[in-house]
Amino acid sequence: MNDLVAVIIAGGGGTRFWPLSTKEMPKQFLRLFGERTMLQQTFDRLHGLIPAERIIVVTNAQYVPLVWEQLPELPKTNVIGEPVGRDTAAAIGLAAVVCRRLYGDAAMLVLPADHVISPVSEFQRAVRAAAAALSEGSRLYTFGIPPTHPATGYGYLKVGPLVCRTGGVEHYRLEGFKEKPSLEIAHRYVSSGEYFWNSGMFVWSVETLIEEFETHLPDHARNLWPLEKAWGGRAWETRLADAFEGLPKISIDYGIMEKTAHAYMIKAPFAWSDVGGWSALRDFLLRDQAGNAVRGTVKAVDAQDNVIYCDDSNEVIALVGVHDLIVVRAGNRTLITHRDKAEEVKKLTGIL
Repeated sequence: MNDLVAVIIAGGGGTRFWPLSTKEMPKQFLRLFGERTMLQQTFDRLHGLIPAERIIVVTNAQYVPLVWEQLPELPKTNVIGEPVGRDTAAAIGLAAVVCRRLYGDAAMLVLPADHVISPVSEFQRAVRAAAAALSEGSRLYTFGIPPTHPATGYGYLKVGPLVCRTGGVEHYRLEGFKEKPSLEIAHRYVSSGEYFWNSGMFVWSVETLIEEFETHLPDHARNLWPLEKAWGGRAWETRLADAFEGLPKISIDYGIMEKTAHAYMIKAPFAWSDVGGWSALRDFLLRDQAGNAVRGTVKAVDAQDNVIYCDDSNEVIALVGVHDLIVVRAGNRTLITHRDKAEEVKKLTGIL
């Protein structure tokens, strides 16, 4: 698939993984599990699908050297540093500008840098199916994840009619994007069979995306499109900073996908997790006989179903008579919270 380009979005702060994830070294650059960081695993997932010279990473300007260090296979000019965070619409719009300059009207795959997906072969099959379907007209594809439980931490996709099956992959029209629901509403979504989790991954043509920006996010188009001529020139950094200064902060979901008349979904044939916080990490760590998810040296007495993470092999974490806790030790920082309160860690980082 010679016209496919990948854009990896890697600018997040990873606040839900404090104290391991910090402003200087956020989640996507960490080896939370395995030998490769989450950014590197995202890059590895594209092997055999897209060559390195057609992969772009959009990140915060301060993280550009980290991306270069972790992905030396990429041309250095393929790592774009945002001068200030303006959410995913700005990052993806900027990527569209660079893609059009470098590759023309390519099929564009957008991936967050911090997801876990398996098997890779099924992920690549779904991407190929979406990219091939772009020839049918203006389509903005996302990948819907069949829900396994009434999660309140994910957005939901309301599925419309089945459009076709290609190579065993199901294509649907989408009828709506729903915000993260309450538990009661999430139960209703899952039981109806009409809703999928929103994976936050997309496939579209560069020109179709640009047209959607001009229709639904004209301020972004007005600020970003002139950057195409500045790409690679001496004035790039200055022009980029000026363009971002005037952009509203909005996600691609709110800005375009909720408004477009051309939203489509592929039912994901792969397993997926956005590893959104410490509770989600328990599915990827070793478990002891009491159901504790563990990394590091842990001693537990009458302690069940905890998530315990220590990044120093010389330290010992000991638990007695507790359950359903998250206990994290990183450097000189310690986090202890109930698993039900894991989402509150993001608020804690604001205080700190």
